[in-house]
Amino acid sequence: MTKLSELRKEYSKATLDISTVSDDPILQFNVWFNEALQSEVLEPNAMSLSTISHDNRPSCRIVLLKGIEENKFLFYTNHQSQKGKELEINPVCALTFFWPELERQVRVEGSVSRINDTRAEAYFQSRPLGSQIGAWSSPQSSAIDSRAILEERVKEIEKRFHGMQVLPKPKQWGGYEVKPEMVEFWQGRKNRLHDRIVYSRENERWTIHRLAP
Repeated sequence: MTKLSELRKEYSKATLDISTVSDDPILQFNVWFNEALQSEVLEPNAMSLSTISHDNRPSCRIVLLKGIEENKFLFYTNHQSQKGKELEINPVCALTFFWPELERQVRVEGSVSRINDTRAEAYFQSRPLGSQIGAWSSPQSSAIDSRAILEERVKEIEKRFHGMQVLPKPKQWGGYEVKPEMVEFWQGRKNRLHDRIVYSRENERWTIHRLAP
């Protein structure tokens, strides 16, 4: 069995330099995201969402990016979930995208706010019916005794909304937008001398720097 300490991978697919990146990190992110799509990266919109728990501990999970609007990153969840409660107390977060096929990583840090119910409902009703039913059925992040409880709740919701193909949005379900204050682009390079370009927002303007790996 290979030891964890012996695992190695050399990165050599691309380079990253300040002279070639966009002045706007959102535009640069779109370039990289489209390249991830074209390269058929598995779940390119999967991102780790890091929040701050009620006792000031880090809390992290994978969620899906569902849009970039007005230079903000969008995702959706149950407001009563653990992450929803944490964002209510500390409306800041960090996002991390990792695209190993391209040897790339993007980190985002910023402030978080809820999107309005009209936008959230429009997205909710665009989801597959099964996902809509699932959102109604799951008391996300709450302790339950068995999966059977979820399955019974699904039956109840299916009966309640029988014949409907589009359901109303549950009150506790909605979206969040992340306004970035920092965006870092990481490109793997040989000998761990990786390229790192960071954008920092200062007075609504972006400054760009190279970071040591």
